[in-house]
Amino acid sequence: MHVVACIKQTPDTAAKVEVKDGHVTWGDAALVVNPWDEYAVEEALRLKEKHEGKATAICMGPESAKEALKTCLAMGCDEAILISDPALKGSDSTATATVLAAAIRKMGDVDIAVFGKQAIDGDTGFTAVAVAATLGWNALTFLSKIESLDPAGKTIVVERSLEEGKQLCSSKLPAAISVVKDINEPRYPSFMGIRKAAKANVPVWSAADIGVEASQVGAAGSAVTWPEIYPLPAREGSVEILEGSPEEIAAKLADGLIAEKVI
Repeated sequence: MHVVACIKQTPDTAAKVEVKDGHVTWGDAALVVNPWDEYAVEEALRLKEKHEGKATAICMGPESAKEALKTCLAMGCDEAILISDPALKGSDSTATATVLAAAIRKMGDVDIAVFGKQAIDGDTGFTAVAVAATLGWNALTFLSKIESLDPAGKTIVVERSLEEGKQLCSSKLPAAISVVKDINEPRYPSFMGIRKAAKANVPVWSAADIGVEASQVGAAGSAVTWPEIYPLPAREGSVEILEGSPEEIAAKLADGLIAEKVI
């Protein structure tokens, strides 16, 4: 059984995001594995260990994303692959899904692609579904538990966590799944895992390596474009302390709310 964890490198949650010269920047803040994707990596490792399979982590991004992939190797993934190419710059979720699907197709023997619920920077939660659609696989999202999995019979039964409650679903494999934090508790990389990952060679696949044309990715292959990015104006406010008896305070408050057209 081959499980692929699709991850993204994002700024640390403590990073201060700013807009400068029409571009989003987080300065010199640390870049990490997208926190939601840590649960995806953990679930990939648990499936690998339970069914004696193989876990591979893949990421689309710049050269710096190798560090995020090495974190996955330190956690226990068998392999890690970076998809990086200047042509990929500016890709939205649709174009990103095209790239990830092509990389998974190139591997050839993937049974499950695991994603985190969403990325903390884009927050679309769309990539897992788009990858499934591109590959012609079933999509199972917001998983809080994998009830059963039969590698030989190529079937999976999962529990989805929805606002309305829990939903039990079954599907044929291969499938793309996205997981929520209730599914597991991500492990910490071991000391030996960190040492092994530090020496690991992470192969880099270009767009040409996975058979993707330049017109399918980047701004050309994206459904969403950003013609302008600008920071929100700073919030301004003031505080007025109302004094007097309860009746007087209530009257002043009502007058103020009417004056501000709140009521």
